[in-house]
Amino acid sequence: MGLPKLILLIYLTVPFLSSGQPNEQHSSIQKSAAIEWILSDLTESKAADIRIFGNPKVIASPYGKALLFNGSTDGIFIGQMPLADLERFTIELIMFPNSGGNFEQRYFHCGEVRGSRVLLELRSTKADWYLDAFVKSGDQQKTLIDSTILHPLDQWVHVAFVVGNGRQVTYVNGKKELESQITILPLKGGKCSIGVRQNEQSWFKGAIYKIRISPEALSPGQFLKFRKQ
Repeated sequence: MGLPKLILLIYLTVPFLSSGQPNEQHSSIQKSAAIEWILSDLTESKAADIRIFGNPKVIASPYGKALLFNGSTDGIFIGQMPLADLERFTIELIMFPNSGGNFEQRYFHCGEVRGSRVLLELRSTKADWYLDAFVKSGDQQKTLIDSTILHPLDQWVHVAFVVGNGRQVTYVNGKKELESQITILPLKGGKCSIGVRQNEQSWFKGAIYKIRISPEALSPGQFLKFRKQ
């Protein structure tokens, strides 16, 4: 795929015997792969489908090197669609929302600019922020947001958005926040942007260490390991 630090997680189903002829054996093997991006590595990539906007800076974090976005001009565009054709998926981020940013901030946008897409966003107050997760597929679209569920700015946090089995769920630090039913068709075309919406609006102010996109509806026990600092 041309990206550094690409980690493939292969899940294999157990072969089974069909109910056909006695000596006839078939195997059903499903393979699925999770993509893991270390953000600091993307700035050093020579891949043609990665574009760096502004000058996001590599910084130290408790988890390893992270990438700091200034909230006005820094972003990454990746000409790939890792959610394509998935009926279930989980998007996870380990990030550090800074104070002093704009009220509306999009830190992950995957899919089309205004058509079918997934957006992970936050709304920032003076001292806190709250999560906003949005998915649109064809005529179906829903937002999970609650301005009363606040989290302090200037702290490392794990965010997860799980879609599958007719529902969508948001988690912060492994704790479920919001859930709703939704029936969507798998997304098709588009690309990804990190730290900004694809139309170059709603810039994110803060740092991101890692993003993982899994083609399964994970449970909290399967999330990235995270130690709150």
